[in-house]
Order: sequence, then structure tokens, then C-alpha cells
Amino acid sequence: LGRGVTIDLVRVADLKVSPCREIGACMTSGRCPIQDDMLPLYDRLAGARAVLLASPIFFYGPSAQLKAVIDRCQALWARKYLLKEPPGPGGRGYVISAAASGGRRLFDGFLLTARYFFDVLNLEPSGEVLIRGVDEKGAVSGRPDALAQARALGETLADHLTGRLPQGGDHA
Repeated sequence: LGRGVTIDLVRVADLKVSPCREIGACMTSGRCPIQDDMLPLYDRLAGARAVLLASPIFFYGPSAQLKAVIDRCQALWARKYLLKEPPGPGGRGYVISAAASGGRRLFDGFLLTARYFFDVLNLEPSGEVLIRGVDEKGAVSGRPDALAQARALGETLADHLTGRLPQGGDHA
């Protein structure tokens, strides 16, 4: 991102994350008993000052891999709402997504899921880049408008992380 900002990139497609099995153990302990690549993500997510979710759209929602990670954050929901142990200091949440079709409500499912996910992490939804008409890998590189929007979102994110944009400041 520049400006002295470092990011912790997590490619969820490269992880082995089982879907939530609704075991219910997290409801009393705040911990998920499933032993997989999700375990180290809990502390990283709970302590994040900003999270940017990036996913193509599949059937009006995020990828299955990202949705599995989000669903497994039921443990963080239990910590916050049942055990009254909220995650870190809060911050901002951002979304970048692309999809082939042009449906009027194309991004609604993902944006609603992201909003509730951000709530669990004490992140304020603060910006989004939503690109329609992109079907093939790499096709967005031929869309200067999309690249400019993504760059602007990245600058807003960097401003937030460096303190140039206060918590209640303007949104992207």
C-alpha cells in the first residue's frame, strides 16, 4: 500500500478451512474445536485495524473459501455477544469484488455478509469497489476505471492505518 503501511495478505483459497459444523462448542468457550488453518486467523482478524475482503461473486455471494472463513468466525461472534469479550480496538472494513453479470442486486448478498462479518470484528464498513462485467481472470486489468477505484480505496485504507484518516472520517 505504500506510505509505510504493511499488509498481512491471507489467500483463503490456499488454506485448508473446513466449513462450520455447528458443533456449538464456540458458544460456551469462544473457541472453535476444528483443528485446521482457521485457528491462526482468529487472533489476526480479532486484532485487525482494517480488513479488506476481496472475492469474485458466485451466485450473488463471495467465494466458498471466503464464506467458510466468515462462517467460522461464529467463534468470534460468540466471544463478542455471548461471552462479552469483544475483539480488538475496531477499525474499518472494505470490500472489493468483481462479477460477470450485471444484475441490479448482484453484490447485495456479499455486501450484507461483509457488513455482519465486519460487525463481529468491530469494523465500520468504510468503502467498496464493485466491478460488473468482468468474467475472466485478469480482465479487470483492462478496466482503468476499476483500477482507479481500487487505487483510491487503497489510499483511503492507507490513510486510515497511518492516522491520516480518523476513525469517523470520510468514507471511500
